[in-house]
Amino acid sequence: MSSMIYLVAGEHSGDTRGAELMVALRKEDPGVKFAGLGGPKMAELAGGRIKDWLEGAAVMGFVEVLKRYSWFKARFEETKAEILELEPEAVVLVDYPGFNLRLAKALRSAGTGAKLVDYISPQVWAWHRGRVRQMVEYLDLMLCLFDFEQEIFEGAGLKTVVMGHPMVDQLEEKRIEGGRVENLIGFFPGSREREVARLFPTMLEAAKELREKNSELKFEAAAASDSLREMMESLIAQAEFPEGVVTVKTGTSQELMQRASCGVVASGTATMEATYYGMPYCLVYKVAWPTYVMGKALMEVDFIGMANIIAGRQVVPEFVQQEATARNVSAFLESVLVDETRREELQRELREVAVKLGPGGAAGIAARAVMELLKN
Repeated sequence: MSSMIYLVAGEHSGDTRGAELMVALRKEDPGVKFAGLGGPKMAELAGGRIKDWLEGAAVMGFVEVLKRYSWFKARFEETKAEILELEPEAVVLVDYPGFNLRLAKALRSAGTGAKLVDYISPQVWAWHRGRVRQMVEYLDLMLCLFDFEQEIFEGAGLKTVVMGHPMVDQLEEKRIEGGRVENLIGFFPGSREREVARLFPTMLEAAKELREKNSELKFEAAAASDSLREMMESLIAQAEFPEGVVTVKTGTSQELMQRASCGVVASGTATMEATYYGMPYCLVYKVAWPTYVMGKALMEVDFIGMANIIAGRQVVPEFVQQEATARNVSAFLESVLVDETRREELQRELREVAVKLGPGGAAGIAARAVMELLKN
């Protein structure tokens, strides 16, 4: 009899990762059944047994989540009840730690017989290192991205498997031929409307400063959706740039990362993509001040960018909150545009970090680990 696996993902990136894992699990067991919460990719693969809840679930920041507490509480209780009713052999929690780790704890307290697996280890080493010991009590397996994470979790007594980063395969498939375009700067202001509203005007202001010194420069921005592209084009029009100086394209971020001489990237998954492709970049980050103050108080690492965390030192400049200014951004971009030695050194350091993302095949490694857990 084939297994039932219940998956929970709450963000667009988690929907992608969850779908990849589902495909890999089916290769291990063609009869495996799925249920749970996720996005459109996971829902399509599960034939309707996975609900697409991303429109409500993909919320960023403490303050934003608190505003929708009652909605999340209701979804939490519904999900716990459904899992206890379905009695799956395993529950795979795809990233989304604020919801998923609480769910794992509640399921264990309720006496579930399911194996509880965390797919893409939460960054408790950055935020709540003290919670590692608690996770040992209610998780059966942790699937890690990096070697240093395995050392932390296994040191506390939790079974772990290092799979590498799942995005390696996807990014390698999107690798293009040709070199970088001289005088082309890439802007990656994020995938959420609030991110774009906070960060893109700063990028445009930096572009103006740079154009005053070099009129040959061109700028291209990557939009995560058509609605964001329209918003960004409106901001460009308000900034009164000459036609063609700043362009926006939808869904071309990975290609742009391989063509641009350098760029500016909003904190998040895109910074790891830029690292993988070796594009010299700086990281920018702005959130609501209450969210930033609470996050700063909880942080147990010196950096917010994964490239810097993996390297254990600053490889990529981080401009956070009040430091995310046009002057700082333009100064960085100018330095890598005119200083070939600095540009090549940064690219070398990014390649060294990229190697630590793993060789690829992460979803397959994870699927085999899950099936091995169920056999035992």
